[in-house]
Amino acid sequence: MLFREATTLDIPQLQIIRHSVKENILSDPTKVTDELCARYLTKRGKGWVCEVDNQIVGFSIVDLQEHNVWALFLLPEFEGQGIGKQLHRIMLDWYFQQTTKILWLGTDPGTRAEHFYRRQGWRETGIHSRSEIKFEMRYSDWLARKKH
Repeated sequence: MLFREATTLDIPQLQIIRHSVKENILSDPTKVTDELCARYLTKRGKGWVCEVDNQIVGFSIVDLQEHNVWALFLLPEFEGQGIGKQLHRIMLDWYFQQTTKILWLGTDPGTRAEHFYRRQGWRETGIHSRSEIKFEMRYSDWLARKKH
């Protein structure tokens, strides 16, 4: 497994992964364009990928402008192997090196993602976008979590 920073050349593979997920499916896939992905990778924040045998199998992207996790997705056949946890750690380490502002994300209730974020120490703070659970991670909580 190789973890590295994502580049705009990775976007076609990121799109394949994003469209392959079984949960948190996009309501309108046409809204997540290659141009939008490029903006998040180069201007708004940063992303990382995990490669297995030269194939990208997962990725994460964090947005410094809105202070949220824009994406953390894996090919379904690579779930449960620790890849998401490692992408999450890399992403949050980088984010909290840039700022101490609260980071948030939204995810569908009753999903593997909801349980994943709870296990990673995220705090539920309400509802986002009418039906998603809103989670937050504070700088102090991330630092305390890293010490354990």
